Parts: sequence; C-alpha cells; structure tokens
Amino acid sequence: MSSTAVRRTALAASAAALALLVTACGGSDDESAAGDDKAKAEQSAPAEGAGESAPAGKALTAAELEKVALAQADVKNGEVATELSADDQVAKDQISADDKACLPLVHVQGAVAQGEPAADVQRSWQGQSESPSESKGPDGQDMTDIDVNKILLNVASYADGGAEEAVAGLKAAVEKCADGFDATAGGDKMRVTKVSGADAPKGGDEGLTVNIGVATGGDSSGLMKLVVVRKGSTLATFSAVNLSSMMTGAEFEVPAEVVDAQVAKLG
Repeated sequence: MSSTAVRRTALAASAAALALLVTACGGSDDESAAGDDKAKAEQSAPAEGAGESAPAGKALTAAELEKVALAQADVKNGEVATELSADDQVAKDQISADDKACLPLVHVQGAVAQGEPAADVQRSWQGQSESPSESKGPDGQDMTDIDVNKILLNVASYADGGAEEAVAGLKAAVEKCADGFDATAGGDKMRVTKVSGADAPKGGDEGLTVNIGVATGGDSSGLMKLVVVRKGSTLATFSAVNLSSMMTGAEFEVPAEVVDAQVAKLG
C-alpha cells in the first residue's frame, strides 16, 4: 500500500483483523467475555458533547466543533477516537498531486480540511463484524470472516461561503480526475486509478459520495470511499476503507450509522 492515507488505514484495519482471527482460532471464553464487557461499558459511557448540535449560520470555533463532532455515545457499534493516532495523521503541507484539481480528494482521504477553515477537528471510527466461514484453519479450527471498516473524519467550519466553495471544488475534482492521478501524502506515493461519483448522502444541505480506486500492486486495485456533507457553514468529510475491499477492490457500504450520527449533530 503506497499512499499514507491508504496505508495508515489499511494497516490499522489489518491489525484489528489479525487480533480477531487469533481470538477466533483459540482465544479463551474469559477473554471474549471481558472484551464484550469492555465494549458494553464504552458504549454506555457518556461522551462529552453527545447530543449537542451545531448552531446554524456561523463559523464555529474549535471548541464548538469539539462539542458537535462524533463521540462514542453517538454510535452503538465500533470505537470512536477523538484524536488521530500518529500513524493516521498527515499535515496539509505534506499532501501533493500531479494535478492540483485533484488535491481536494487527497485532503478528504487524509482527514485534512478543505481550503482555509475557521477551525477544524478530526475523529476516527473503527468497527468490525464477524461471521462463520466455510474454510478451516491449518489445524481444522473454525475460521471467521472478518469485516473491518475504518473511517477518518474531519469536521470544519468556514466563514464567507467557504464551505460551499469546498463542496464545489470536490465536485469539480470528481469530474476532472475521473481517469486517476498520482499523489503524495506524508512522503508516500499513491496512484489513484479511477474516480467516480455515487449517490449523494442523505441529510445536510448538500453533499457527495466518491468511489476511489487505488493501485495496490501489479494490476490490483483497492477501493476507498469518500463521503462529504455540508450543513450550513460546517463541512464533514469521511474517508472510509474496508479491509476486504482494499485487498480485493470489491464493493462495500460505508457504515451509515457513523455518517448519520455525525450529520445529525450538525443540526
């Protein structure tokens, strides 16, 4: 995986999948029960800012964005991180593309704000599900199909129509960059093989969904999805990866619960 944005997300998802596979192939019932108890406790614990929504018609401050950005209490499944890990972080000045018109797409991939926001905050969400597999492990163990999703989020506020301009730039990028482009993020190179628009997300004042094909070696291509929603002067962007789809290029669904929960908090 060459791109920082792709590599960071895929590696994190791979680590989660490996851990779950180890548990499925021999972890104790006590360990599983302890993990379930922890997950239930995290889901029931109140999160700061949960239930609040964004004031309409003004550029929010960083403190106000923290209150309306996704929190653990907003989702029933998965884990929300209020700070990106070092592996997930990339600075705006570390992002480039051979065609500047395509830069907005790379910014979304890296959870970097579009343009010059008044303020922005980042979040990440990771979830996974498992189901019995027909295949068996090397010693005949029951195996598990792992479905790991990860989303990097950026929630930014803008003054003077900046949010509308950002959406317009992203829509233009989808058209201009349809045949792919080369990009660099954090010193790592990425080849985007294809860009295409999809059905617009529900909620908000406007938005778009984008399918991104990413070269993963040889003739192989993985799939990423970008979701963008504007509500007033606030813009939420989601960069979504599914472990299996990144490996195979197969279609996957962006977890609607995560997008819907964040959009709802924008008012």
